[in-house]
Amino acid sequence: VQLQASGGGLVQAGGSLTLSCAASESIASVPNMGWFRQPPGKQRELVAIIQANGNTIYGEAVKGRFTISIDNDKNTVYLQMNDVKYEDRGVYECSGDPRGGWRWDWWGQGTQVTVSS
Repeated sequence: VQLQASGGGLVQAGGSLTLSCAASESIASVPNMGWFRQPPGKQRELVAIIQANGNTIYGEAVKGRFTISIDNDKNTVYLQMNDVKYEDRGVYECSGDPRGGWRWDWWGQGTQVTVSS
């Protein structure tokens, strides 16, 4: 499965941005689909996960501001980013865990999010 992330760009602090991750095949039964990010000079960190049953999990830094969703008809995962903060900047990557157990076998290319303060 190939994942294609898009939607990154420049956003002002306090603004909103929506990222998309289009999959080349159906992801409706994939146990976990997620977004991760790598801030400048830091390690990759979890942003959000959506599970096949619809449950969502968020990193502490984005809780209450970001929303992950999935459109199974379009094989696409979205990340709605609201009230964006300067520390949200970085490369955002989408990923898939087809085997369950948070074994992230699928990775898309990153999309850059730049935040102006």
